[in-house]
Amino acid sequence: MRKPASGRFAHFVETYGGLYLLDVMAWAIGIIIALVLRFDFAFTRIHWGWTLAVIGVAAALQLLFGWVFWVYRSRYQIGSFDEVRAVVFNVTAVTAVTWVFAFLVGYGNGIPRSTLVIAAPITFSVMGVARYMIRILTERSLKPAKAERVLLYGAGYLGIQTAKRLLTDAKSEYLPVGFLDDDPAKSNQEVRGVKVLGGIQDLGRLVRSTGATSLLVCIGDADAGMLRRLDTEADKLGVNVMVLPPLNQILDNSASISSVRELSIEDIIGRHPVRLSTESIAEYLQGKRVLVTGAGGSIGSELCRQLVNFAPKELIMLDRDETALQEVQISIAGHGLLDTNDVVLADIRDSDSLREIFVERQPEVVFHAAALKHLPMLEQYPDEAWKTNVVGTLNVLNAARAVNVGTFVNISTDKAANPTSVLGHSKRVAEKLTGWMAEQTGNRYLSVRFGNVIGSRGSMLPTFRNLIEKGGPITVTHPEATRFFMTIPEASQLVIQAGGIGRPGEVLILDMGEPVRILDVAKRMIAQSGKDIEIVYTGLRHGEKLHEVLTGDGEGNERPFHPKISHAHIGVISPDILDHDGWVARLNLTDAAEGRVQ
Repeated sequence: MRKPASGRFAHFVETYGGLYLLDVMAWAIGIIIALVLRFDFAFTRIHWGWTLAVIGVAAALQLLFGWVFWVYRSRYQIGSFDEVRAVVFNVTAVTAVTWVFAFLVGYGNGIPRSTLVIAAPITFSVMGVARYMIRILTERSLKPAKAERVLLYGAGYLGIQTAKRLLTDAKSEYLPVGFLDDDPAKSNQEVRGVKVLGGIQDLGRLVRSTGATSLLVCIGDADAGMLRRLDTEADKLGVNVMVLPPLNQILDNSASISSVRELSIEDIIGRHPVRLSTESIAEYLQGKRVLVTGAGGSIGSELCRQLVNFAPKELIMLDRDETALQEVQISIAGHGLLDTNDVVLADIRDSDSLREIFVERQPEVVFHAAALKHLPMLEQYPDEAWKTNVVGTLNVLNAARAVNVGTFVNISTDKAANPTSVLGHSKRVAEKLTGWMAEQTGNRYLSVRFGNVIGSRGSMLPTFRNLIEKGGPITVTHPEATRFFMTIPEASQLVIQAGGIGRPGEVLILDMGEPVRILDVAKRMIAQSGKDIEIVYTGLRHGEKLHEVLTGDGEGNERPFHPKISHAHIGVISPDILDHDGWVARLNLTDAAEGRVQ
């Protein structure tokens, strides 16, 4: 309920009465100093009666215009730039009207015409200093009294805002005591008394001199390589490394700057997400009917959650796992009733059913995420890879061609580059079939290839966590084995971006930075758990590579649209020459590493 006028005035007097009195004093000081300067310090020439009258008029007008310009009505933070602007308008208005009064009474009464002109900047300066002191005292009262001392890595915009936020939050658990920044241009920078003390090479010295026990990373674009370096250096000193929540969570108020968290294994081995070209994405998704196969999987479900942000006319989620469909429906629609037409239960191995669904729903954009992905399992059962990854993909392609789908994105894997496993061969054939369909239709049928996806079902990190919880041991195939890693949101962003910039028949590949040694990941996870876990080496499994590659021999590395996305060109294969018997023969367990599919 709105307060009555008397209540609002009482609140004004209680809250801003002191500030108003300071402003009146500022006018008194300004006017008196102006007269002293005007009369060359001849105090006897000052007419104190009329001087007090001018000060009284200025005081009354200060209250009036202070109310008009919201200086005393809680609109602005005291000492902020917004308040400074309001005070400028306030002082200008008071000066103009008071000058008229002084002009009328000044002649012969010891008030020169220039008095107010001289007084105005002096008064504004005194007001500014008073407000600055009030703000400093207020912020000091909000400074956390008992908090963990932290160093901030990164003195850019995010670091500055983080320092300000932590210094003005009495409930904060962290107190910044210094910045680290490797940019020499910031070596003399200081924010609220928090100085840039050095770079990461000075971490040991600064930890000892400041007593800091944690290092907070304040760089929005910090990639895994940088975080691994920081983590290694901090670990030697027994210092925790922490990171801020994602910037989008801070902006939509689902997280605050003070909601820091410890560095996770995902931060260390992941990558900074590719920045999406929203214009190209909106153009091909907005108002379109979009279908996702494998919508209940790790990639497919995240893909669906991101696609809804681009306002498709209809999102059709297809999977053979009804429970997985229910889970993704809950995450997007807020219910898991499974009685709406946004979820479709079907198997991509069933060509007739797929064709009926495509003809009925008429999708315009298709993301093909359905696949079998576990390398050792498919080494044992190569026929299953044939049925799902090869024939299933062909079924989806044929159904898409039947309804003239304009954009088709096939999700592939780095194992398709120079393949040595059943999984790699099956996905390689899927890429070539997609390229063949692009030739046949002239539409944008293309593939996207990336490395291991962190946190996907059955992937390395969940497996390691389960083994650690059970007390170990952790099994690692080879001490030198390396892999490329990316998070589920990163992979989904790449897939969506590909549909906007990919050309017919291409394979788009994300620059995933440096590969990560699996043994280092295992050791880091064991260290985080605080348990004594044994690591057992099992040897590379059949068809498994020691080091993966992202681009195969002769595929090229063109980057015409995005500096982090390569456009590779591979051969095509016609479904007419697909031979199941030849597939089984070439992927015989005795020579799988040497076999090649056309």
